[in-house]
Amino acid sequence: MDREVRVRFAPSPTGALHIGGVRTALYNYLFARKHGGKMLLRIEDTDQKRFVPGAEDYILEALKWTGIVIDEGQGVGGPHAPYKQSERTEIYKKFALDLISQGHAYYAFDTDEELDAMRKRLEAAKVVSPQYNSITRMQMRNSITLPEDEVKELLAKGSPYTIRVKIPRKEEIRFHDIIRGWMVVHSSTLDDKVLIKSNGIPTYHMANVVDDHLMEISHVIRGEEWLPSAPLHVLLYRFFGWEDTMPEFAHLPLLLKPDGNGKLSKRDAEALGFPIFPMNWNGLNADGEQVTSAGYREQGYLPEALINFLAFLGWNPGTNQELFSMDELIQSFSLERVGKAGVKFDINKAKWYNQQYLRLVSDEHWAKFLVIELDKKGINCDKEKAAKIVHLLKERAVFPQDFVNESGLFFNTPEKYDENVINQKWTQEAEKMISIILDEIKNSTDFNHELAKTLIHDVLDKNGVKMGKVMQALRVVITGLGTGPDLMLTMEILGKQETIHRIEKALDQLKSKVIIPA
Repeated sequence: MDREVRVRFAPSPTGALHIGGVRTALYNYLFARKHGGKMLLRIEDTDQKRFVPGAEDYILEALKWTGIVIDEGQGVGGPHAPYKQSERTEIYKKFALDLISQGHAYYAFDTDEELDAMRKRLEAAKVVSPQYNSITRMQMRNSITLPEDEVKELLAKGSPYTIRVKIPRKEEIRFHDIIRGWMVVHSSTLDDKVLIKSNGIPTYHMANVVDDHLMEISHVIRGEEWLPSAPLHVLLYRFFGWEDTMPEFAHLPLLLKPDGNGKLSKRDAEALGFPIFPMNWNGLNADGEQVTSAGYREQGYLPEALINFLAFLGWNPGTNQELFSMDELIQSFSLERVGKAGVKFDINKAKWYNQQYLRLVSDEHWAKFLVIELDKKGINCDKEKAAKIVHLLKERAVFPQDFVNESGLFFNTPEKYDENVINQKWTQEAEKMISIILDEIKNSTDFNHELAKTLIHDVLDKNGVKMGKVMQALRVVITGLGTGPDLMLTMEILGKQETIHRIEKALDQLKSKVIIPA
C-alpha cells in the first residue's frame, strides 16, 4: 500500500460492548497487523445523554481480554491526543466555521416547534420521509434564508443555533467500498444533517470525519449500519478539500439471528440463552436502566476460541482450515474475503471452537484449575488425581467448569442409580457377572485401567456373556449414571478400594429391586 495503514476502533461508551463491536475491532486489528500498520482506539462520546459510567473501562478491559492490542489512542496515548471526542469540541467548531465560510454549511436557528411544524406540513403533503434538505431549507429560519444583518444579530445575541451541512441538490455521490464495490447515491436522498448541535457538541458525522483526517486514518472498517452515512462523509471530505487523503471504506456484514431472520440484538441473544457481550456487565444501559448481562468470559469461553469464532463471522480464508491462532489470522486475513451478506450467529459453533481450544491447553493447566475450584467446594484433590480426571474428561468438556461439574462422580459415592438403566439392564445375569467381577477385583494384586479391562473381559468370556449385557449395569453401580467417560479409566482414578466399596454398596442396595430374568 502507498500509505501507512492506520485504522481505528471508535465505540461509544453507551453501555457494554456488543459482540459485533468486538468483531469490528478484531477485523481492524487483523488488517492493521497484516499490513504493518497501527490500531487506534477512539472514544466517540458526543452523545452525552447516552453516556454510561464505567463503559469506557469495560471497552478497554474487553479488548485486552480478547488480545486486541491498541497501539495508539484512549488508554495508551499518542501524538493526536486527546482521543475522547468530548475533549475535542473546539477543534470541530473551527472546522465547522470553515465550512460555513466556504458555503458548504450554514447556521440554522429553527426552534423545536418550527421543526415539528415543518415535519407535519410534509407529512400532510404525503412526503414519505420528511427531511430538512435542499428544498425545505428554503422555508426555514437559517443563514441561507435570513438577511445577513439578522444572522449577525442573532449570533451576537447568543440565540440558539445548530450548524447544518449544505447538501447539493442534484449530484451523484460515488465512492468505493472494499467489500461492496462501487456505490452511487443521489444527493436528493440526503438531508442537511446537523454537524454542530445547539450545545456546541458535534454530531458523529462531523467528529468522525475530522478525527479520521487529523489522525491520518487510512481505512475505515466499520459495521454495515454506517453505510447510509458514508455518502455524507464522502461529501464532507470533499468540502474540506481532503479527498486525496480520504480513507478507504469497508462496511462489514450484519450479524444475524441464528435463524437468519433479522439483526441479532441483546434481547434475541438473551431469549436464546447466550451472551451478547464479551464480559459480564452490571451497570446502566443507554436508556439509564440498571441491567445485569452475562458475558462470554464468565461463561467459560476462552478468548482464543471467541476470536477464532468471530473471525469467521463474515470472513473465510478460502481453505478448509478452521482453527487459527491470532498470528495465523493476521497472516491470512484480507478484506477482499469478507462477504457482503449478513451472517447467522451460530452459538453451537462458538461452543465447538471453545471445545477445540480447551483441548489444546495442557492437562497440567486444567489440573491446577480443578484443584482450586474443588477446594472452593471443600473437596481436597491432589494434582496427580486432578490431572487424571482432567485427561479423562477433556474430550467431553466444552467449558472449564465442566471439569468441576463432571468430576463429582470421583468424590461422591452414588446414592441413586439411573432408573432407566436399572429397569432395562439390571438382570439376574448382570448381577451375577458383577458379583464375580467384584471377587476378581478383590483378589487382584494390582489395579489400573488395563488390568480392570482384562479382568472384566476374562470373566465375561469364561461365562459366555457378551459385554453389552453387563457393561452399562456395571457403569451404573460404580458411577450411578447411565453414561459417562471411559469406565476403566474411571475405575483406575477411583482406585481399587473405592471401586470395591461402590460395587458392594450397589449390590446390597439393588437386592430389593425386581430383577429381570436373564
